Amino acid sequence: MSTAMNFGAKSFKPRPPDKGSFPLDHFGECKAFKETFMKCLRENSFDNSRCRLQSKDYLECRMDHHLMAKEPLEKLGFKDLVEPPPLQADKDCQH
Repeated sequence: MSTAMNFGAKSFKPRPPDKGSFPLDHFGECKAFKETFMKCLRENSFDNSRCRLQSKDYLECRMDHHLMAKEPLEKLGFKDLVEPPPLQADKDCQH
């Protein structure tokens, strides 16, 4: 059957990428962060738990340059690397 006869077929509607899919860094805006992260991985036998700070920095760069959707770092698994807001830190010290 010819594709020209499929007038009733639904048209393709693009949708945003799924989480984890994001544009390539064509302009190299985050290249230095990526290289630092990759170097850390190579030096640590690709044990990403040893390169979490570099990973966080790379993802922050991507979010800052609109290469991925902004997400709270806590949702990306970096809760322990995020400083509490100043008001919370003050409350913790007043015990």
